[in-house]
Amino acid sequence: MPRRGPAVRLGADPVRIWPGAAPGDKGGLGKEADTTKADGALIAGRPVVRLGNVSDPTIEVFRAPAATNTGTAVLVCPGGGFYILAMDLEGTEVCEWLNSVGVTGVLLKYRVPRREGRAPLAAPLEDAQRAMGIVRSHAREWGIDPARIGALGFSAGGELVAALSAGSGSRSYPRVDASDDVSCLPDFQVLVYPGYLGPVNGSTPNPDVAVTGRTPPTFMVVAADDPVVPPDSVIGYAAELSKAKVPVEFHLYPTGGHGFGLRPTKDMVTTWPQRAADWMRTRGLLGAAPGSRP
Repeated sequence: MPRRGPAVRLGADPVRIWPGAAPGDKGGLGKEADTTKADGALIAGRPVVRLGNVSDPTIEVFRAPAATNTGTAVLVCPGGGFYILAMDLEGTEVCEWLNSVGVTGVLLKYRVPRREGRAPLAAPLEDAQRAMGIVRSHAREWGIDPARIGALGFSAGGELVAALSAGSGSRSYPRVDASDDVSCLPDFQVLVYPGYLGPVNGSTPNPDVAVTGRTPPTFMVVAADDPVVPPDSVIGYAAELSKAKVPVEFHLYPTGGHGFGLRPTKDMVTTWPQRAADWMRTRGLLGAAPGSRP
């Protein structure tokens, strides 16, 4: 009989996803801290937590209210260029929204900044694979349908989710425990202004996010005036999904820029959570969890 995964407590306390040091990490980073400066840019009139020097990856489970729990869960991956994590704008606030539609949010705090000598995605992808396995292996006890676990990412976190969705469900690190015996492939993905999904102006394709027949149903949104993510790369990824017959819903808004999270502004792009909820509803992801209510 395989060993159980790590004991995980639901609630406000984050849970370490690695029992010891994360794979390949040698230490030497400074103390984990919010790097936001007092004069930092505001988003919708509010500051953003920019967490840096993450060497101890965790998940924090925001469980959907029992009365409205749909059984669906989403692993939330904040962005930050693989240098920092926008932990509130693209993390806790997103989990709170997911709870409002009956979805359990699982906030992933993955390793940043980029590790010297490793590809930018390498360490974060290990963390995401491990986190997805932990969620799936504990699904029943957490009131989650193990076949309705998706992933949502912003900017670099969107590239991370696309890489997680491009895999076979196997791991890029040696097995740790029974949580690594289940698939880490998301059942659906939501990509919000996702970074580096495809070639732009003659650049090479990104092999880490290559679309296959295993890539799950996808919802995507980006603004045409995004100064960081070329909309053409997202359009190209949507075309690849369509070519592979992967169900995809793609929203291209004329304005909104980059890094808005889900804070409402005058730009219609910030209504994307309503569109995403509609998409999840049409896919049967916002129905009641089996046996959860009469």
